[in-house]
Amino acid sequence: MLRLLFLALFIIVVWIWLLPIVMPNRERKAYDDEALRRLAHERGIWGIPQKLSDLSKLYKDANNSLTKEKVQLGRALFFDENLSSDGSVSCARCHMLSYNSWNKEQFLDDITHPGSKTDCMVCHIQDESGTDRLATPIGAQGRSDPYHRNTLTVLNASLAKYQLWDGSSKNTLTTIKKMFHDPYRMNISQEELLHKVSANEEYKKQFVMLFDDGVTFYNIQKTLDSYLKTLVTRSAFDAFLDGNNSAMSEEAKRGFRNFIEIGCNGCHAGRSLGGQTVQKFPTRDYNYIINVTSAYDAKYIGRRVGSFEFNFQKHHDFPFENKGGFLGAKQQRLFRVPNLRNVTKTSPYFHNGAVFDLREAIYIMAKYQLSVELTDQQVDELVAFFKSLEGEVVDYEELR
Repeated sequence: MLRLLFLALFIIVVWIWLLPIVMPNRERKAYDDEALRRLAHERGIWGIPQKLSDLSKLYKDANNSLTKEKVQLGRALFFDENLSSDGSVSCARCHMLSYNSWNKEQFLDDITHPGSKTDCMVCHIQDESGTDRLATPIGAQGRSDPYHRNTLTVLNASLAKYQLWDGSSKNTLTTIKKMFHDPYRMNISQEELLHKVSANEEYKKQFVMLFDDGVTFYNIQKTLDSYLKTLVTRSAFDAFLDGNNSAMSEEAKRGFRNFIEIGCNGCHAGRSLGGQTVQKFPTRDYNYIINVTSAYDAKYIGRRVGSFEFNFQKHHDFPFENKGGFLGAKQQRLFRVPNLRNVTKTSPYFHNGAVFDLREAIYIMAKYQLSVELTDQQVDELVAFFKSLEGEVVDYEELR
């Protein structure tokens, strides 16, 4: 009986080994540039508008139209540290932009904080990330979020239908309110915020000019929301979508094809390539799964490499330590899908900033979200595509 079991196991192993030979991969469908662009448009992926008038049409918000004066006031509030409970934190502290004049000072302060953990940000301090590049954000009074909710980028966030990791906010306007009141972010009450803004004569003058009712909490939200709506980025990918075939490398184009064919676009959808839905992560429950180890498993998950070595895993919810214990909406591992624009600059990744390496994040998503084992070449191509999404905030002439 034991011999039969060993024989059966041997046959299975040989069959797996020969499978790529006896059943070669089907030839992939070829896409020329126009067909690839058409595929993107059919999937609802369009470029970021180059004109403010076209951008405004995307929001369809009659109650908060984009004007130069409103955006400029919102920008001033965005960078104002006085609008936190202890006067130490501005919106820009956790959502850094390349023109933050105090980026380096802030970074040195953050990395010496006992609760901080960061990556190579010190060499890329000018990166347009719209986030703090910390695994755990640091708010007013130097508080670290005990749930370790990683800071989502503010860039292109206005294009998303869901905000925050649990998707509890449906737009940037309501998100602003939550961030002001969050004890681990700005930690300020509505009354205290109104007092601080009203005490600033320049702010008060501008609010009276813009709104009939002057300084109100809602009007503060509206000015900040106006500014956030202009924080959109254009990249080589946008130029390609607009018709420039040479804007992207051939490797990046293959990466975009992988992105579609593997199924990434099923969740990372829309102009922002994310933020449109709330999804379960991981979709695949993998307690006590038998896995054939791979080079990626060994490098990133810490397993031992061996030819067809079976590996029994103990039950856990995520393919990394869930430090902070945050489980998303309804405590059911339901998370807002992150935007992928500028994803090469927004590490660390996942809801608690557990993963710093982009290649590792790609591998984890493919394996535990789509049950796909990626090759090194596929990962290289996806990284090339993600690099084509790197962009700077659009400098709209009407807002200068």
